[in-house]
Amino acid sequence: MSTADPSVAAAMPEAILRWHAVAEARDVAGLDTLLAEDAVFESPVVHTPQAGKALVTRYLAAAFDVLNNEAFHYPAQWFGETSAVLEFVTEIDGITVNGIDMISWNADGRITHFKVMIRPLKAINLVHEKMRERLMAMGPRPA
Repeated sequence: MSTADPSVAAAMPEAILRWHAVAEARDVAGLDTLLAEDAVFESPVVHTPQAGKALVTRYLAAAFDVLNNEAFHYPAQWFGETSAVLEFVTEIDGITVNGIDMISWNADGRITHFKVMIRPLKAINLVHEKMRERLMAMGPRPA
């Protein structure tokens, strides 16, 4: 996972710097101190938002395995006071996946909301299939 432009890192909010470190290392345990207890994850293919740290951790861990390969990078990023939009690009099975991570955090710097959007349709279908396989392999959903 790459932040593309080192000068962007200087302007990055702390929560996003921490996100990059956790994601680049694929550090699932690091999500524990990064996510708020009431965090919500919105998937491009799951109708209902996934609420709670355990479910958000589960989805992000699966995404680390499915999306976060050697081709994954963030070519552009935009920052607000408590939110950011990170455009990403990766390749899976010869298909280019382009999307955005929309991330919000609280005053403690913990992520409260993580929404993913993906294009094109061929990429959404592929990511849906791969994420379903990965989530199933993880076993039962946390309560």
